[in-house]
Amino acid sequence: MPVGMPRAEKGEQMIRFGTGGWRAVIGDEFTKANIRLLAKAMCDKMRAEGVADQKIVLGYDRRFLSKEAMQWCAEVFAAEGIESLLVNKSSPTPLIMYYVKTHGLPYGMMITASHNPALYNGIKVFTAGGRDADEGQTADIERYIAQIGPDDVKSVEYEEGVKAGLIREIYPLNEYLDSIIAAVDMTAIRNAGLKVALDPMYGVSETSLTVILHTARCEVFSIHERHDTLFGGKLPSPSAAALRGLQNIVLDQHCDIGLATDGDADRIGVIDDTGRFLHPNDILVLLYYYLVCYRGWHGPVVRNIATTHMLDRVAASFGEKCYEVPVGFKHISAKMNETGAIIGGESSGGLTVQGHIKGKDGVYAAMLLVEMIAVTGKRISEIFRDIREKYGTLYTEERDYKFSQSRKEEMSRTLLEEKRLPQFSYEVDHVSYLDGSKVYFKNGGWVIARFSGTEPLLRIFCEMPEAGQAKEISALYEDFLDLK
Repeated sequence: MPVGMPRAEKGEQMIRFGTGGWRAVIGDEFTKANIRLLAKAMCDKMRAEGVADQKIVLGYDRRFLSKEAMQWCAEVFAAEGIESLLVNKSSPTPLIMYYVKTHGLPYGMMITASHNPALYNGIKVFTAGGRDADEGQTADIERYIAQIGPDDVKSVEYEEGVKAGLIREIYPLNEYLDSIIAAVDMTAIRNAGLKVALDPMYGVSETSLTVILHTARCEVFSIHERHDTLFGGKLPSPSAAALRGLQNIVLDQHCDIGLATDGDADRIGVIDDTGRFLHPNDILVLLYYYLVCYRGWHGPVVRNIATTHMLDRVAASFGEKCYEVPVGFKHISAKMNETGAIIGGESSGGLTVQGHIKGKDGVYAAMLLVEMIAVTGKRISEIFRDIREKYGTLYTEERDYKFSQSRKEEMSRTLLEEKRLPQFSYEVDHVSYLDGSKVYFKNGGWVIARFSGTEPLLRIFCEMPEAGQAKEISALYEDFLDLK
């Protein structure tokens, strides 16, 4: 049945997808009814596309209600006669993407709210090839949801679905880990005798990273590895403020690197050998430089519109191009596929490398950084110093602001409809409205103001040749939009 316009008497429980899937507050919009509604929409979509006989894989993270939500989805799929494969232990999001890709499935779903606060949960949808669902796909799902009423959603008891063979539990972690082991230079890592500090932030990466690191004969020091649905009372995002404990371990144990991942292990955070937090921008630059200079790879790089232009400098030095896309990893993976780019990433800590899955993978990124230390024979701080000496320095300022709905409408009107800007003291080259409002300055700096697609935040990112300039422009936006 073709997807039509929402009917007036239905679609009351609308689910909206952002840049990283559907995320909502538990007990508010993230409810059993809405979860089942989304599952029913996926059933209708799969049947309309003629792929209902090809199965769907489901996974979950350590958040409150994640496992139950996965099972509620499976009960709906079983009622619709669609077989679901359930990863029966909490697992990294990239594992689900890997499984969709390698087993040729049309869809996968992961129950997670990634790095959002603990009161959130959500669902990510992956499409053929293991890609993040793009806007076309998510808009399609939303249209199916709008056509469904509560009485249209059927389910069976979980055990009945298992007995009928429509719900099957699997645990494909080994094949995912083996794919990473095969992709990195394990011999070089074994020979390096590295010490690694690990902070999974109470999330799902601890088993994966510990297994690979021990296989590579690394000495591992772990913190925050236990299951805690409240994430220790902190945001499960590997930011500088959240990784002070990891910094202490790196310095106390004289580790070569400290590695952290967010709640579902698709983003990475890094503490270098000196105890310094590496901004995700720095991680991207390091890995692109490593892949070209030491692995001998050739190709462009892809970044989102709020990520460092240092990548442009590095790419240009190798005769390559850096492509800019909107925020949302689906845009990065699509542009990588189109251009043959060897790496793509974003300033929030997500990245992927050519030949791996088509989405973010903090576990693989972590092992690639460990390989970099082993192969180069240099400390991360030394490699980064080499890059700065060669390409110079750009300074970043990032600020987030919460707002009410009325303030959002007011700011959106100012920035995106009226297209007004502060009075800058630096010459403007051009302005882009590809995603938010981004101003490019003639001195090579830039500033962007955009609304988050996953949280109720206005985000301002600024990068300039001097640190004082970045702070100055960010403060100018605060005054201009009355954000203090």
